[in-house]
Amino acid sequence: MERRRYRRILWFFARVLIAAAWWDIFLPAVGLRRLSALGRSQRYRRAAAAFRQLAVQMGGVLIKVGQFLSARLDVLPPEIIQELADLQDEVQPEDFTEIRRVAESELQAPLEERYAWFDPQPIAAASIGQVHAARLRVTDEHGQRELPVVVKVQRPRIEAVVKVDLSALRVVAGWVHRYRPLRRHVNLPALLEEFSQSLFEEIQYLHEGKNAETFAAHFADRADVRVPQVYWSHTTQRVLTLEDVRGIKITDYAAIEAAGIPRSEVAVRLFNTYLQQIFEDRFFHADPHPGNLFIQPGPLPADGSPRPRTLVFVDFGMVGTISPNVLDGLREGLFAVVTRDGARVVKAYQILGVLLPNADLELLEQVNNRVFERFWGKTSPEILEMKSEEALQFMQEFGGLLYEMPFQLPENFILLGRCLAILSGICTGLDAEFNLWTSVAPYGEKLMRSEGGQNWKTWLSEAGKILQTAVGLPMRTDALISRLEQGKLEVRTPDLRAQLARLERSQRRTAAAVVFAAFLLTAAQLYLAGSLLLAGLAAGGALMALIALLLFP
Repeated sequence: MERRRYRRILWFFARVLIAAAWWDIFLPAVGLRRLSALGRSQRYRRAAAAFRQLAVQMGGVLIKVGQFLSARLDVLPPEIIQELADLQDEVQPEDFTEIRRVAESELQAPLEERYAWFDPQPIAAASIGQVHAARLRVTDEHGQRELPVVVKVQRPRIEAVVKVDLSALRVVAGWVHRYRPLRRHVNLPALLEEFSQSLFEEIQYLHEGKNAETFAAHFADRADVRVPQVYWSHTTQRVLTLEDVRGIKITDYAAIEAAGIPRSEVAVRLFNTYLQQIFEDRFFHADPHPGNLFIQPGPLPADGSPRPRTLVFVDFGMVGTISPNVLDGLREGLFAVVTRDGARVVKAYQILGVLLPNADLELLEQVNNRVFERFWGKTSPEILEMKSEEALQFMQEFGGLLYEMPFQLPENFILLGRCLAILSGICTGLDAEFNLWTSVAPYGEKLMRSEGGQNWKTWLSEAGKILQTAVGLPMRTDALISRLEQGKLEVRTPDLRAQLARLERSQRRTAAAVVFAAFLLTAAQLYLAGSLLLAGLAAGGALMALIALLLFP
């Protein structure tokens, strides 16, 4: 069974990658960009539908991949989002006989002895396990009573399934990693290894229970954030019993509005909780897909004041931590947004280690400053409604930088990047007018005031930079005048080298495409003439030219 599952995953991704290489890499490379664009929307939809069908049938890690893709409302084409939107809700539940066997084996007793009631129908089925409603007998100062709980039980043999899926995905990552333009920016196999480690932690329910308690402690003083209590007496490595804290699903927009809760407020509150998790707690809920977030409306106040509401987090199998170095880089980036300082953005890139060694720092600073000038304060719809001439001007001015993309994704960014991607999609779905700039600015200003008041070294460092610039300005001005008088002034064109490199690559691609076409036509003619051996040799030459075109652009 595992071998068949492994082959099926590989075959699916092989077909998708071959099609993508043909339509989106080869055809544009040989000058057929318009042909490549024909039917692109339908191709995306068919590929997403095929993946959705495969994920629903097979479950496992593929559901996690689908969850990530379906939350990218702000980046991915709508065709893909529409196909994957309800993927999580389509996961087929495990037969209750198997779930009972796993639970009773872990709890060392029949379910009827450990719980006052246990619903055989699951509340939700996920890729790793499924959730059942139950009631737990407890005895405390109030006497004996029954508490509503939810019980997470792992699917049978889930560890073997995860191992097979990850093994297949490692092969796929190896295939993609051979594409040089992508390899420059991301070490996909290394990222997959980090993702694999987080998945294996997710299937350890004792670990998840401890994560929930840590998260709850961080928000203990926040009445508007709730985390379920863990009942350790009924929790093992494969069974987790939690307080029942269900509410309105965060993507049930109609129910949120019916409860009188502004969706825009929910988006801002969710975003602010993640700012605290990342910048203050350095411990964040890394799987904020819609099935793990709820809203609990409170009773309507008699005085007509706003209805209280609580943001509920569940499922802490996947959490992330922020290292001191990453925190420094993120804070520098946050301060850069608040002050609209392109140089600080570049500094944040350097601290985070996301720049390639040959990145043009001056050009990056220019493009960041221009982004602040043109886009700061605008919502996503406002950016999309900008005049095409303005967007074209921006592309012409910084096209070289955008083409080269001098960024690389560090290996320790997979959880944080995945989390922020899903969070961005959820906030945009809650409020199409969600404004990242105005949402992050107040928190950044508060953080700057806090750090400035507590750390005199920060202000001293900034003052030193200003003083150093002021002292050196007369000498730099004198040097500039001298060079002008001597006719030695040089004008840097940082984009020229990139343009020449692109021209050379274009010439190589054109030559390879001509060779490919020549060999292919020759093979066809020889085949029709009956010279099978020579036709095979010509076809081999065409294949080698195609490989060179795809792998060495």
